[in-house]
Amino acid sequence: MSTLSVALPSPPGATELPVWTGSGFRLGGTSRRVLAFDLGESGWSEQLFELHQEHAGGGQFIDVASRRHALLELDRWLPGPGGVILEIGCSGGYFLRDLAAARPSAEIIGADFTMGALEQLGRSLADIPLLQFDLTRCPLPDASVDAVVLLNVLEHIERDDDAVAQLHRILRPGGVMIAEVPAGSTLFDVYDQHLMHFRRYDMAPFRAMIEGAGFEIVLQSHLGFWVFPPFWLTKKLNRLRPPATEAKIEQFVEGSMAATRRAGGIGHAVMRLEAWLRRFAYLPFGIRCLVTARKHG
Repeated sequence: MSTLSVALPSPPGATELPVWTGSGFRLGGTSRRVLAFDLGESGWSEQLFELHQEHAGGGQFIDVASRRHALLELDRWLPGPGGVILEIGCSGGYFLRDLAAARPSAEIIGADFTMGALEQLGRSLADIPLLQFDLTRCPLPDASVDAVVLLNVLEHIERDDDAVAQLHRILRPGGVMIAEVPAGSTLFDVYDQHLMHFRRYDMAPFRAMIEGAGFEIVLQSHLGFWVFPPFWLTKKLNRLRPPATEAKIEQFVEGSMAATRRAGGIGHAVMRLEAWLRRFAYLPFGIRCLVTARKHG
């Protein structure tokens, strides 16, 4: 993408406005692949990024289904090939690649909290602008993007209500937010703690927070409907077990990721069946909450 219509502000320490060149940001006499802004505290780290890259990757059937759902929602609520689309929490760049292939005419921007993930991604996605920022301090201008996608991001932000308010601010009238978060507040366990989650979500309060920011909910459902019963049992057993050592918790987390990845073709088939069913019915439970919301106007 050689042009960028979003007018980005100057990052800290700079006096000039950044200019996107098609492969980096020109700032004064220097070029930067990643444009970095101020950060606060976060429930995300370079170590978690590396953990996901090593043990999960982009091929887990749950994650593939998650990205497919987000693309379908963009097609539904953002018709036409263009638009400015921002993914927050782009991490390994799996969704950005899917999005670039599906919408080659769109202006696509990737954002994340960790510089290591962005620098690594920048080497393989040379033509997509990459930003480092704290969502609760989002530097993007008001009404500057048409769609925002956040797949498992808000649970890592302590003040998620502030983050959602920022999303409403930066969206243009009629713009959409596609969000996914871990479901089941009573299922919070050592796995969530190790992954630096502040919470898991129940649909009703999740909806209320989004509507409280001024959004209109246009879709709500769950992901992982068919696999929820064994997931629920595992989570409940985790809560009953005595506290484990950090090493055992890490081993459990890595083993869970690997087991999900090994599900392979069966898992993908189950998720395709679920996606078909979601077209006709609200799925009342699952391992993740799905919400698409639109800014009025």
